[in-house]
Amino acid sequence: MKRTFAFAAALLAASFLAGTASAKTFIYCSEGSPEGFDPGLYTTGTTYDAAAYPVYNRLLEFKPGTTNPVAGLAESWTVSPDGKEYTFKLRPNVKFQTTEFFTPSRTLNADDVIFSIDRQINKANPFNQYVTGGSWEYAAGMGFPELIKSIEKVDDLTVKFVLNRQEAPFLANLAMPFASIMSKEYADKLKADGKMEQLNQMPLGTGPFSFVAYQEDAAIRYQKNPDFWGTAPKIDDLVFAITKDAAVRFQKLKAGECQLMPYPNAADVKAMKADPSLKVMEQEGLNVAYLGYNTLQAPFDKPEVRIALNKAINKKAIVDAVFQGMAAPAKNPIPPTMWSYNDKIQDDTYDLDAAKKMLEKAGVKNLSMKIWAMPVSRPYMLNARRAAEIMQDDFAKIGVKVEIVSYEWAEYLQRSKAKDRDGAAILGWTGDNGDPDNFLDTLLGCDAVGGNNRAQWCNKEFDALVKKAKVTADKAERTKLYEEAQVIFKKEAPWATLDHSLSVVPMRKEVSGFTQSPLGAFTFENVDIAE
Repeated sequence: MKRTFAFAAALLAASFLAGTASAKTFIYCSEGSPEGFDPGLYTTGTTYDAAAYPVYNRLLEFKPGTTNPVAGLAESWTVSPDGKEYTFKLRPNVKFQTTEFFTPSRTLNADDVIFSIDRQINKANPFNQYVTGGSWEYAAGMGFPELIKSIEKVDDLTVKFVLNRQEAPFLANLAMPFASIMSKEYADKLKADGKMEQLNQMPLGTGPFSFVAYQEDAAIRYQKNPDFWGTAPKIDDLVFAITKDAAVRFQKLKAGECQLMPYPNAADVKAMKADPSLKVMEQEGLNVAYLGYNTLQAPFDKPEVRIALNKAINKKAIVDAVFQGMAAPAKNPIPPTMWSYNDKIQDDTYDLDAAKKMLEKAGVKNLSMKIWAMPVSRPYMLNARRAAEIMQDDFAKIGVKVEIVSYEWAEYLQRSKAKDRDGAAILGWTGDNGDPDNFLDTLLGCDAVGGNNRAQWCNKEFDALVKKAKVTADKAERTKLYEEAQVIFKKEAPWATLDHSLSVVPMRKEVSGFTQSPLGAFTFENVDIAE
């Protein structure tokens, strides 16, 4: 059943995509519907673009165009000599948004920071289980429940995080979308009214835009937050026109029905660059696409079987067909633009005869399996169905029968986490903080099994290396540990690493102020449209 959130019908009626006569409206042809509007519950860029960035802020923010954390809601911070205490001074007089569904009575304080993180790591918090089937996938996968000893209110504008151990990427982690700061006052009101689920449906934060309305698979509307503590947005209305088909997004862009779109079809990029009404930004993406085997299920519990299948995948054919050259085959689980990338590792060669012999030696005959194909375009995988078809043909050549399956995006993400999931799933990742930990531990660590670790792979030697790197301050030493971890990954092959792609962002010529993010984020607080 389609959901239309409170009072949305009236606002979305007639000309949802048109602003008022005097308002400046920016329309973003987004690629899909968000899973919800509470960033802590999710890990996908689609949801973060729609929820975390327009509505919320974090203690720290990434400087636009970089992976460097800078002051956000915290104007300054100090770290204790032992690296276990982080004390943040909050900006004074930061206002929460006033909306049709809530009017705040106070400004941001330490209670909001404590609430926002505590609910993700404390099972006794009333909001820990407020969404049926929801999980704090990111906080759990990064070990926050074990890492954070306490979060203490020093005074209204000072909050202290006490850790059980050192955590090298901790500041960068707090700049990530899942650590968005919410209003405890708003949450308390929803709890008192018996409407806790609205925290995930009608968001309210300190960000540049206030949420107005959402119609699933159609549109999301935001308005400029007049009380925003930072530089005021130049646009009055921000609209996400949800358009799942990349070709349709392109048509809307050409027609001027939207000003910017993500994830174009590779075949359309040449035409986009030739269109005088458009301009195209591109940069190497901090990403990876992979086929994640369920290593808990036979025969995928055997590394030799996984390596055999990897040898049967023609990654160049996938890159050529899906990206038309705007990507490169991947050999490691982190992108080559990231520090600690181990370029000495040799990739699996495409060798069908060797793959057949390895399967025979492993005693695997007449194997039938499923390949899960994502239903949406992502920067690291523009067309998962096409990639799955290429792998289906490759595997048939070594006697492996493949059935391709898919589900609606939110269901796909939920089902693919299951430990009893059959077959192998196409997924990927764009780094959220510029640190190797965000790939190697978040996606492959033992803490992330049943969550972001879709391969369900827990290798104690690998896990020990990435956990040690996490608590090591020296970058050179961390680099060595991550390089060793990549060697183990390649030997064990929980994934078939598929590609690292270019990030391509087409937009109307009249758009200015958009900064392409190495983290794959689409944010619009600084955009403008020429009259």
